[in-house]
Amino acid sequence: MEWALPNPFVIELKVTPEAIDAYQHVNNSEYLRWVEQVSWAHSEALGLSLDDYQLLDRAMVVHRHELDYLAPAFVDDKLQLATWIVACDGRFSLTRRFQLKRVESGKTLLNARTRFACVALSNGRPTRLPDEYQRIYGAAVVAE
Repeated sequence: MEWALPNPFVIELKVTPEAIDAYQHVNNSEYLRWVEQVSWAHSEALGLSLDDYQLLDRAMVVHRHELDYLAPAFVDDKLQLATWIVACDGRFSLTRRFQLKRVESGKTLLNARTRFACVALSNGRPTRLPDEYQRIYGAAVVAE
């Protein structure tokens, strides 16, 4: 599969009937769920799990989503969803890019971008990225 950027983190997806809406294609909310799913999978692969977030009293919460729906997906489609960390300011935020492709055709169905802000879990207030986040996420940044 050719991707927009090098070295993607990729998960495999298969569209289930539950993902289909009244228009007989994947509902837009499902794409957002998949974006969250691949984000967590990538964070865990990098060595930062939900347990680590809780231990450090920090969370990366969504500040902004941009989702460009380019073509629909249908029941039983096999998909691959890639993500990259494309920015980590070392202070408060990081940005991920996403690309969703249909395996059979290689067609891109979705391009997306999410900007995350760091907050303290204990009070929800913005706070600096812990050193561990800066080190791990910063090392994973891919240039656009």
